[in-house]
Amino acid sequence: MTTTCSAPGKIYLFGEHAVVYGEPAIACAVELRTSVSAKSADAITISSDIGTTGLDFEVHPYVSFAIKKMDSPNVSIEINSDIPVGSGLGSSAAVTVATLAAINIECRLGYEKEDIARMGHEIEKEVQGAASPTDTFVSTFGGVVEIPSRKRLNLLDCGIVIGNTNKGASPKKTAKLVKQVAQLKEEYPETINPIIKTIGSFARQGEVLVSEKDYNSLGKLMNVNHGLLDALGVCTMELSVLVYAARNAGAYGAKLTGAGGDGCMVALTDSPRDVAAAIEKSGGQAIITRFTSEGVKQV
Repeated sequence: MTTTCSAPGKIYLFGEHAVVYGEPAIACAVELRTSVSAKSADAITISSDIGTTGLDFEVHPYVSFAIKKMDSPNVSIEINSDIPVGSGLGSSAAVTVATLAAINIECRLGYEKEDIARMGHEIEKEVQGAASPTDTFVSTFGGVVEIPSRKRLNLLDCGIVIGNTNKGASPKKTAKLVKQVAQLKEEYPETINPIIKTIGSFARQGEVLVSEKDYNSLGKLMNVNHGLLDALGVCTMELSVLVYAARNAGAYGAKLTGAGGDGCMVALTDSPRDVAAAIEKSGGQAIITRFTSEGVKQV
């Protein structure tokens, strides 16, 4: 018997970087998934696009830590993913959560979803040195979530297009960007603190707009949020080119998602094909997807 589980990636509507300073954020699961198959075996093997290994904390760190964390019998693991690695879309959380869930069912370990989310966060911290519980929580439970309260919001039913610069932001790069914002905040508190507070206010306003399905206003706030993230120095020209291409193609709004420093941007739109074409024409990889209420699940 083989057990396969899949877990979604995520985007941020609002709140990157400000969430580090206690401000709220809104994160959403999207229908880009990582699937992990687990099968009881004579020895531990892990297979993915980057090769086949045994327990290997360099090549397959998240999966190896997941196997170790579950203290499971020997398993054979196979990974398939739609989520670009290092793109700010929660690829590491998705593979970690899907692995934990697949081993849990295959080996009849009896863990609940809350345990999966908690262990997933512990693994991300172990691998990266620091990690927000947001990614693993959203990947486990799905939906649209206000952070840090974990309040569930209505699912958005407009289209969504992700634009990838194909220049991934590594955990080290993410840590560097967070440190860069902290330094700016220390040097110019009177200027930077209000920017952080304003970014937090978008999540508070966004909560109401999501419930009202007011995509026009959500888009306007996303645009301002992007401008403030640019002011904090975490945007790049490549990302902004894709953001403006999406807006010019009729998106309600577009902004970077995640830590910045390349990676991905996200656009809300009712004309996803037009927006995707504009992103591709501007040198990005366009991914048309949708929001999902489903977190990790057996498939």
